[in-house]
Amino acid sequence: MKRVAAASMLALVVGCSPALREPPSIAVLASKPKPEAPLDPVGLMQEGDALWAKRPDVAAVREAEALYFKAAQSDETSVTGLIGAVRTKSWLVEHESDPKTRESLAVSAVQTAQWCVKRQSDNPACDYWLAIAVGLQAREVRQTAEDGLKTMVESLTRAIAKDPSYDHAGPERVMALVLVRAPGWPLGPGDPESGLEHARRAVELEPDFPPNRLCLAEALSDTKAKAESRAAYERALTVARASEAAGDPDAPDWTAEAKKALGK
Repeated sequence: MKRVAAASMLALVVGCSPALREPPSIAVLASKPKPEAPLDPVGLMQEGDALWAKRPDVAAVREAEALYFKAAQSDETSVTGLIGAVRTKSWLVEHESDPKTRESLAVSAVQTAQWCVKRQSDNPACDYWLAIAVGLQAREVRQTAEDGLKTMVESLTRAIAKDPSYDHAGPERVMALVLVRAPGWPLGPGDPESGLEHARRAVELEPDFPPNRLCLAEALSDTKAKAESRAAYERALTVARASEAAGDPDAPDWTAEAKKALGK
């Protein structure tokens, strides 16, 4: 996503429907049936990761998703395949034009993340990806937004307590975006000042990760620190270009986001 963290935020809260329901089995969630012969989950993960690295090739990402689910079915104690599947589904939501397909992907991402939590409730990665998936679902299925915001904050709070550095300070970064973009009390948990604190912590943990710089710039803008925000966007553009030169497949999106903000 662009890494998917920033993509999971919400518009205005509309209606109220539960964000989480009992998920179907992993076999149902998988796009392809579990093979009868045992497979090597480590090898499946390696194949999936190689395909994931080919983004923005959508077909490759879809195939990666299928391999991640095979890995999840091959080792029912591990969550690595489930995490890979949620990540790919979240990316696909952001690269799909059909609203119905986006909705289906977002809902299945939530269900897959729920299985991650069921398998390893103490794993911060499961909390983190559940928050991202719920955010995407809330955007695509608006009636889940109100409960979704609560679920996101609860999941991210757990992830921060366990490992704030996961996914390049992802829990801090996504919490910042939730607090900056969500409506304030009584409609939601929005709190720009607290969001700015989380954004600063994300940058402290990993200053050279472009989404952290973009998050800080947005939080500064939302708190009316315009000059500081522009400087932060300029720094984000610098680190995004460096990531692009290093071959990160998501870097062009980060570069474009920084350029767009600076062009306003």
